[in-house]
Amino acid sequence: MNLERTAEIVKLCHGKGISVEAEVGGIGGVEDGVASSGELADPQECKAIADLGVDFLACGIGNIHGLYPEDWAGLSMDRLAEIKALTGDLPLVLHGGTGIPTAMVQEAIDNGIAKINVNTDLQVAMARATRAFIESGKDLEGKNYDPRKLLKPGFDAIVARAKELIVDFGSDGKGWA
Repeated sequence: MNLERTAEIVKLCHGKGISVEAEVGGIGGVEDGVASSGELADPQECKAIADLGVDFLACGIGNIHGLYPEDWAGLSMDRLAEIKALTGDLPLVLHGGTGIPTAMVQEAIDNGIAKINVNTDLQVAMARATRAFIESGKDLEGKNYDPRKLLKPGFDAIVARAKELIVDFGSDGKGWA
């Protein structure tokens, strides 16, 4: 945990009107070449970072970047409750939201998670739709080799999946805060 560096980032960013999201605990999976097994963040470390004035806090509660293995143990709602008790109204973030059962995500939301990252989910939706377009041979028709046409099914799949997740996570119709 680097409190001094985080405090410096908060001061610099807030001075320019930029929000800061900090991450505590090793979020499982692989990101930027760093692998982790889905650690549980230390609640006291979370409080120390929260006390620096960050705007959002991503905390390890058993979550994993990327796709989840079949033997994944699930999210620790007990650890989430401990962190929330010490960080108060600070919005908590769930990195690695792809593939977590909807009921578990909803429970995490009920217990303080305010933002869920689902990048891998959207990447997979795009890849599937783009693969289907190419495997159908439609990329060989007319000018469908044009990247705007070739990638449109993937883009549409991302939009459709994002809409599904907005509904699943209970954010439909809530507008922007």
